[in-house]
Amino acid sequence: MNVLSCSINTLNGLYDISGVEAGQHFYWQIGGFQVHDQVLITSWVVIAILLGSTTITVRNPQTIPTGGQNFFKYVLEFIRDMSKTKIGEEYGPWVPFIGTMFLFIFVSNWSGALLPWKIIQLPHGELAAPTNDINTTIVLALLTSVAYFYVGLTKKGLGYFGKYIQPTPILLPINILEDFTKPLSLIVVLVSLVPLVVPIPVMLLGLFTSGIQALIFATLAAAYIGESMEGHN
Repeated sequence: MNVLSCSINTLNGLYDISGVEAGQHFYWQIGGFQVHDQVLITSWVVIAILLGSTTITVRNPQTIPTGGQNFFKYVLEFIRDMSKTKIGEEYGPWVPFIGTMFLFIFVSNWSGALLPWKIIQLPHGELAAPTNDINTTIVLALLTSVAYFYVGLTKKGLGYFGKYIQPTPILLPINILEDFTKPLSLIVVLVSLVPLVVPIPVMLLGLFTSGIQALIFATLAAAYIGESMEGHN
């Protein structure tokens, strides 16, 4: 009974911590839910940029790609080669997922440095790149976690969980902890390299690190999925 009470108190404490906010935020009330509209608006803008640019570029495909089509061809080849290297021969179905993660993070970070979000006035808070918000980074990391658990269970069934007692059952706690630290490592990658509004020379460096950040996240996501397919090395 004491253990149960302790667990309930711990969960209540975590719930209270989850309500802590940094700065001011603007919310929409949709049904019984509060939606953080700053992130929602900027995420829609990023998605619109991605969809709009790809739609305009590929609406008239050329046998020999030029301009924008050539650019997207190189991006696709880069993501495909990276996925193949990290995942293996069964990389094909995961190229869209890895590519979406890479492009969303890349364009989000660049939008934070290049788009004048601050000129749009809100009743509370201000607009910024989606990846500036910790909620976005957590969601991206959790989506990756769901992906590598899904591929492991799909490929091996319940036998997937046998990896936790390999090479010896003594390592069970460490192997479980390893899977919980994977999304944490992805969150650290996104939080540590978020670009700031700085003078132009430093901003250029920020644009470069934004690309590195997207690359590291996509590479880790592909590596984790590949590891789930193969089991622990």
